[in-house]
Amino acid sequence: MKKRGIGALKDVAKDQLLAAARASRKAGLERRFDRIVPQEAERRTHTTAFDFSTLDEVRELKIQRVAADLLKIENPFFRPHETRAAAHTIIGGREMINFSSYDYCGLNGDPRVNAAAREAMDHFGTSVSASRVVSGERPFHRELEQEIAKFLGVDDAVVMVSGHATNVTTIGQLLGPKDLVLTDAFIHNSIVEGVRLAGATRLTFRHNDLDHLEELLTANRHSFNRVLIAVEGLYSMDGDAPPLGRLVRLKNRHDAWLLVDEAHALGVLGQTGRGLAERDGVDPNAVEIWMGTLSKTLCSCGGFIAGSSALVEYLKATAPGFVFSVGMAPATAAAALASLRVLEAEPERVAKLVENGKHFLAAAKAAGLDTGTSEGLAVTPVIIGDSILAAVVSHRLAERGVNVQPIIYPAVPEKAARLRFFINSTHSPEDIDTAVAITAECLQRTLSDGEGLKQLADSLSR
Repeated sequence: MKKRGIGALKDVAKDQLLAAARASRKAGLERRFDRIVPQEAERRTHTTAFDFSTLDEVRELKIQRVAADLLKIENPFFRPHETRAAAHTIIGGREMINFSSYDYCGLNGDPRVNAAAREAMDHFGTSVSASRVVSGERPFHRELEQEIAKFLGVDDAVVMVSGHATNVTTIGQLLGPKDLVLTDAFIHNSIVEGVRLAGATRLTFRHNDLDHLEELLTANRHSFNRVLIAVEGLYSMDGDAPPLGRLVRLKNRHDAWLLVDEAHALGVLGQTGRGLAERDGVDPNAVEIWMGTLSKTLCSCGGFIAGSSALVEYLKATAPGFVFSVGMAPATAAAALASLRVLEAEPERVAKLVENGKHFLAAAKAAGLDTGTSEGLAVTPVIIGDSILAAVVSHRLAERGVNVQPIIYPAVPEKAARLRFFINSTHSPEDIDTAVAITAECLQRTLSDGEGLKQLADSLSR
């Protein structure tokens, strides 16, 4: 069967369009680019500081943006939302079904959470105005840490102002150049950056392939002092989870530490949302380091490390991201604490999230969408394969009232570009069915247009 062109244009029309695009490339693309990047003479005359627009990396970004403009693909990133993050949102005055929110259990904007944040701000102000080591310590800091530790079933916890920085500073402080970190191939950037800060060796095992992990441990453990295995409790790009029981057995056998990043697992996995340990029936004290964020299910901002009292005490005394950083703001700490208490009191929110996640996965598979290895938890991708096509599908979904972000190269391999759907407990069955149906329609239309779209984009970027 003959492949269709752009918008099902006939071959002659398609060739004319591509020829016009190539002809306009120098006159159009470069003219637009010249407006973005000043000419060298003008820079020398009027600029005293270094002009970062001359960096090759910046120029490449600008060219990509101009090419997207010529393809009439709206930038899907940095769209301003005009209401709180929830299952529905308003962008540009239009209400949309929102699948780009981490508000997994629908706690963002809960009156009890808002009231706790207001009360803390009224009493303590908007900032603690110092690091906790100096004079920023407030009662709510320890209260939040103790509540997190109790919820997870471990000794203690320490909270920090950034989830990303929590991993970076913890790994950077605990490990050094004589150590080894074994990371899942799909591990989060914050862990990669932490290893780089530590100066440790990093080896990668295939995603959720514990046979490969065991091979790497057997071959390399003897050459290093400390060894850390780093995994995620729920992988945010693929929506699947590792087998914790076997991970614990492996790290014990090879005298290694285990870090489980629960950023997307807290409030999602386990009958009451306590994460991977609850789901797999593993004693949480068998894991050395539990990491999590406060910005997803707990509707705030920041991160935490939970585990033994000795670990927490050491990090509070030495980790630069804690010692030299301001303490959590009153409103954010109070919001996280209130969210945690509501989650613990209302486990039905977790049950509803599980129901919605399974509903979305089943509907997507029935529609013929590629959901990869997703387990139908709170994250399900629709894998498209090509970054340009993924951006086009996201744009067309937005036109139809569905907000979902494309994940494109280099965040994922070029042939693994996708749309990433975050499912919330507050999505209705109608929200899910509507989104899946529209996604299938837009994807089919875009795949029909795909050959021409890619040719056009290639012609514009040469």
